Amino acid sequence: MTTSKRSITDFFTVSKKQKIKSADSNEPSSETDATEKSTTTTDKVVMKSRYVDTEGKDKGNVNVDDIQIDVEYKEEFDVETFKKTLTPEELELLELELTTIDPTWLKILHTELRKPYFLQLKKFLKQEFKSQTIFPPREDIYSWTRLTPLPNVKVLILGQDPYHNINQAHGLAFSVKDISAAKFPPSLRNIYKGLAIDYPEFEIPKSANLTKWANEGVLLLNTSLTVRAHNANSHAGKGWEVFTKAVVKSLMEYSQREKGIVVVSWGMPAQKLIANLGRVDWDKNLWLKSVHPSPLSARRGFFEAGHFKSINKWLRENWSKQDVIDWCLVEGNEIKSIKEDRRSQLGLNDVS
Repeated sequence: MTTSKRSITDFFTVSKKQKIKSADSNEPSSETDATEKSTTTTDKVVMKSRYVDTEGKDKGNVNVDDIQIDVEYKEEFDVETFKKTLTPEELELLELELTTIDPTWLKILHTELRKPYFLQLKKFLKQEFKSQTIFPPREDIYSWTRLTPLPNVKVLILGQDPYHNINQAHGLAFSVKDISAAKFPPSLRNIYKGLAIDYPEFEIPKSANLTKWANEGVLLLNTSLTVRAHNANSHAGKGWEVFTKAVVKSLMEYSQREKGIVVVSWGMPAQKLIANLGRVDWDKNLWLKSVHPSPLSARRGFFEAGHFKSINKWLRENWSKQDVIDWCLVEGNEIKSIKEDRRSQLGLNDVS
C-alpha cells in the first residue's frame, strides 16, 4: 500500500469491530435552529478519511454524515508517523501547522491538512507572505490551539476576520494583542458593555487582550485566520472558511463524547456556520445566538441577550461550579457569584 492510501488505522488504535452505519433517515431535520439529534455515542467518533475495512480493502471516500467508525484514540498522536506519509512538498507547505498547532488539535485535524483545498490555501499564503504584510504573524495564526487545547474547550465564540492593523491580531477572535498601539475595537467595547449588564461588578478594562479568557477555556475562533494589512476580508473565500468549519465540526464531534460545550454565534454568518454543521446534539450542547456586537447591530438585541450569565449557568449545571468562566480582566476585579462558585466547588465555603 502506498503512503498516499495510508488508512486511519496507522494513527489510531481501532476497536475490535469497525462498523459503517447509514445515517438514520428518520432523524429530524433542521432549519436555522439546528435542532438535530445526534445518534453519536461516547464510543463512536465521526472520522473524515478514506474508509479501509478490517480486511484492508479500501472503500474509497465516504460521506462524513453517513458513517460512523468505532475507534479508540491512542493517548498521543504520532506526528512523526504522520510526517512519513507526506510528500516533500506537503512537508514544506504544512511546516507551520505541524510545528505550531497544539497536539490535541493536530490529532483531530491532521487529515484536513492534506485535502486539496487546504494545500491550495497554503500555496496562496506562501506567495502572500512573500509580497504582502499579513496579520496575524505566522507564529500566532494557530495560537488559539495552544491557548485553548481541545480538552479544555468549554465555550466556543465565533468571530469573522482578523484585525488588519499592526499590533492587533494575534490569533484570537475579538482580541487585540497591544491596545496601546491600536484603536480599541468597537465590537469588543460592546462585548464589555454586555458583560457589565450581566455582571454589574465587571470592571471594563482598558486592555483588549482576551488571552485570559482563552486560558479559561473560551475558544475565540475567527472563520478566516489571516488577512492582508489594512485590507479587511482580503483572505475571505481562499479556503479558511472550509477549514474553520471542519475545526468546529471536529470540536462538536469531540464534545458529543465528553461534557458538551456552549456555542456562541453573534451575527448571521456565525449562525449559518453552526446551522450547517449537520447533526449536533443540542440536548448535550448549548447554542446561544444574537445579533453581532458591532455598533451597527448591537442595540437590536445584543445587550439584552444575557449570554455571559447563560454560559456560566449552563457550565455550572453541566460541568461544575469550578468550571464557570471568570470574565474579569482587570487585576483585583472579582465577581462575587463566580468567586463563590469556585470556592464552593473546592469546599472552601458552604455556598450552594
